[in-house]
Amino acid sequence: MYNSKPHQEHDLERLHQHMQGTRLAVLVSHGEQGLLATHLPVLVEPGEGEFGTVYAHLARANRQWQDLEQGGQALLVFPGDDAYVSPSYYPSKADNPKVVPTWNYLAVHAYGPVEVIHSPEPLLDIVSRLTERHEQSREAPWKVADAPREYLDGMLRAIVGIRLPIARLQGARKLSQNRSAEDIAGVREGLGASPDYLDNQLAAHMRQL
Repeated sequence: MYNSKPHQEHDLERLHQHMQGTRLAVLVSHGEQGLLATHLPVLVEPGEGEFGTVYAHLARANRQWQDLEQGGQALLVFPGDDAYVSPSYYPSKADNPKVVPTWNYLAVHAYGPVEVIHSPEPLLDIVSRLTERHEQSREAPWKVADAPREYLDGMLRAIVGIRLPIARLQGARKLSQNRSAEDIAGVREGLGASPDYLDNQLAAHMRQL
């Protein structure tokens, strides 16, 4: 992705935190079937490999896995909070009206080769860990083992797993860092006072600058 220098994020821990906090990523690949993208929940394991490893699963009916099995690189997009930035937020506009709107956002892109998994036990492990991640905050978490094994076996035959060891990570943290401290404060205050929840979330990130 295009990412100008002031907005580049290189802190690996922060990149992993962003990825783990993303509930739905986008898997993008290009092969014989052309350009394909799938929205899917993922499991991020920061300690596996230099940049971490990502696990997920696709419906077997989703033919993207067939292209992935042929090799090559895939891209996982982890979107984050975003907000429209009005020129009216800039105090400097009073002296210099040469300003235009922009957009602040957070995003991480992970690139790497993909291993397609067909074996039922590794597939069950992926599904179980994903379920545990999203059920853990519930008072009575549902477990994959709660379903009948014969039923689970049928469900596992309907999916394929993927394992993507990350070869390259790109992080974008566009929070008006190219503006003056006064303008950054103006954007932060403007977004913080907005009735929009996502604007408020962006303002919270800007308080960490």
